[in-house]
Parts: sequence; structure tokens; C-alpha cells
Amino acid sequence: MAELPPATLDRKRIAIRLLYTIFYLVVLEILKLVLQVVVVFQYIYLLITRRSSEPVRRFGNKLSTYAYRVMRYVTVAENPLPFPFSDFPHEVEPTEDPPVF
Repeated sequence: MAELPPATLDRKRIAIRLLYTIFYLVVLEILKLVLQVVVVFQYIYLLITRRSSEPVRRFGNKLSTYAYRVMRYVTVAENPLPFPFSDFPHEVEPTEDPPVF
């Protein structure tokens, strides 16, 4: 039985993926900035009220999950396009009990 020739990658598809990757690298930088704001806000809230804000914790967890999906896409470890071209990802791990200091 003769072997089939190795699959050739379509350069047009590679170029399109490269454009998406550049777009998601910009999105990743924006996510980094938003995550920094969330962290600073959470610590200010924690210092003032001596308890964490549960909505901010959940948002930070969802944001981290989204950033993880974006990083997997740009490193070619995953094929589906992340949000906004697909649904926003579900949390990888739910938030734990309130933090203990």
C-alpha cells in the first residue's frame, strides 16, 4: 500500500490564523491591564472592608479562564477561536472559599 504524501499546509489559512493571533495578542495585553485593575480594586476593597468582593472574585476567575483560552490559541495549542468569535468560556475551576490570611 502506497503512503499518502504529507498534508501540505495552506498558506492562506496560516496567514489568516496569524492575523487572528496578532488580534488576540492585542486582546491579551488589554486583558492584562484589566486584570491588574481588578487585582488592585480587590485589594483596596479587602483592606477597607476586611473581606473580599465575591462578584470581583468571580469576574477575575472568568477573566483568567478567558486569558488562558486566548494563550492556548495564540500558542497553537488549541484550534477554536476564543471569544468574541465563540462563546465566552466557562470557568476552569470555581472560586474557592473566602481567602484566609
